[in-house]
Amino acid sequence: MARKFMRAAAALSAMALALTACGGESNTSADGDGADSGGETVTLQMVESLTNPARTELLQSMLADFESENPGITVDLISPPTEQADQKIQQMLQSGSGVDVLEVRDLTVGPFTNNGWLYDMSGDLEGWEGLDNLTEQAREVAVNEEGESWFIPYGFYGLSLFYRTDLVTDAGFDGAPEAWSDLIGQAAAIQDPAQNRYGYAFRGGANSIGQLAAILQAYNADQLDTSNAYKVTNGATIFSTAESQEAIDRYIELFETGSPESSVAWGYPEMVQAFTNGSTAFLLQDPEVIAAVESSSLTEDQWSVAPNPVGPTGKAAWPLATAGWGVAEASENKEEAVELVKWLSGEPSTTFAKENSLVPILKEAGEDEFFSSGPWAAYVEMTSEPEVYISVEEPRGVAWWTEWMQKSEDDFQNVLLGEMSTTDLLADWDEYWTQKWEG
Repeated sequence: MARKFMRAAAALSAMALALTACGGESNTSADGDGADSGGETVTLQMVESLTNPARTELLQSMLADFESENPGITVDLISPPTEQADQKIQQMLQSGSGVDVLEVRDLTVGPFTNNGWLYDMSGDLEGWEGLDNLTEQAREVAVNEEGESWFIPYGFYGLSLFYRTDLVTDAGFDGAPEAWSDLIGQAAAIQDPAQNRYGYAFRGGANSIGQLAAILQAYNADQLDTSNAYKVTNGATIFSTAESQEAIDRYIELFETGSPESSVAWGYPEMVQAFTNGSTAFLLQDPEVIAAVESSSLTEDQWSVAPNPVGPTGKAAWPLATAGWGVAEASENKEEAVELVKWLSGEPSTTFAKENSLVPILKEAGEDEFFSSGPWAAYVEMTSEPEVYISVEEPRGVAWWTEWMQKSEDDFQNVLLGEMSTTDLLADWDEYWTQKWEG
């Protein structure tokens, strides 16, 4: 298996190098100005990470439009399998050739920049009117607090509350719950195991920390460090506060009184299936679920989407996962590569967001009927009320994040199975993160 992987990686690297060789000396003029000086064509190598066939086809169509508007530039799109893509991109970046434009994720921007593999586009973006067209969240990613620009996001993944309007109405409620306390109450009221009906699609399995963090951050909203939502403003970890103790105890109540017992091991597929087949009324998930629900047997009047539940102070944190397009430091065609990134971050980004169920990056997208009505309206509401739905960052770029994901899943399952107390859990996590940051 290892040999097969290495052969595949070597083949991809060889292909990338070959493509670069084909588009290098012959396609770029001697003075480095490419299409602007010699009339010759500059070939950009672009690599995507979150690959799937429909997405790749869409990107190829978009790139064809870019090429028609920029006749001096052609773009070769490389689409590795998703499960291996980030590692393959890393190999290509390490080689110092074969990539000009690449997909950068919030999980990869840290190691990529630490290794000097990404080009800082901040100087190229000065005076670019496209920055003014971005939403507040998108601008904060495009140009960070240090004034650096490692990538421009193409959209965001952010949690929202999917709810079954039919089950909520049948239980006597007027609408979706606005606060975590309301959600816990409604889920318990809807719960009826004898009818195979449950309140909440609980996530006890893979990546469970994302759901748990949502309630912890909502309960700590008034003291949350927005640049690192695993900390509060006094510098301590979020796991050290009295608010977090209250939050996790309420979350366990939601599991015990309003969720299926089997959800102790549920991950993404089980959660979505339970929501679409009518066995659960509530689901906290990313907008990609919209497409899954729309393709299910549910009708439009059976479900909707509401903003994130707020905590006791009427606020919720909104940790937006994101990815976007950046330029490789080793690229010999940086000017053309930046132009492609700018182009992708304009009007085409809204099409990309629609087709991939993403929160859009352009302010004007909020006026698009596609995003301003139906299930997308909740995202526009959260974007337009940043004082209520506070945009925060999680430390997903730390070197130990993968280790943390596995540890948090194992520890939390011990709590759900009654083998560990919530107090011991929070104390352990507080110590874990404190030691990591101090080390």
